[in-house]
Amino acid sequence: MRIVGGKFKGRRFHPPIKNWRTRPTTDYAKEGLFNILSNQVDFEEMKVLDLFCGTGNIAYECVSRGCMDVTCVDKFYGCIKFVKETAKELRLDDELIAIKSDVFKFIKNSEKTYDLIFADPPYALPKIETLPDLIFEHKLLSQKGFFIMEHGVQNNFETHTNFDTSRRYGDSVFSFFRQPEIIFG
Repeated sequence: MRIVGGKFKGRRFHPPIKNWRTRPTTDYAKEGLFNILSNQVDFEEMKVLDLFCGTGNIAYECVSRGCMDVTCVDKFYGCIKFVKETAKELRLDDELIAIKSDVFKFIKNSEKTYDLIFADPPYALPKIETLPDLIFEHKLLSQKGFFIMEHGVQNNFETHTNFDTSRRYGDSVFSFFRQPEIIFG
């Protein structure tokens, strides 16, 4: 795993292999995603939520590009431990918070809003199709924010009310969701 852009560009990390439960976003897909985002957002002004954070791959990319407020959530202790150790190694204790929690419980109990929410659930997660609805139902996304979910090609969210666009990278798809535009009459 390596950071593909920003002040930590080129930095490599090696999560423990034994019993590791993650499927980190590939560098190819991650580079494509951040090329899209770099043309649309100011990372320095964003609050980011990384759900099913795994290795923290996406969180490090955001901080590397100047984001000062990133929250990572995963239910597996090993993932959270690795993210905290990596944050300490990079001296990101003030910018990055790692929370051990079930993502569905976190969504229901969170009182914050975020400008960018990224979710990379296991592709075979039984409740994967409910994630976009939960994000909007619990008002986690700011009015101008993006919710991006990485998923397999077997899922399609194009008919979702808040769906904006998608990009495919091999067997991975990034579906982008936004708040509906407010039209004042």
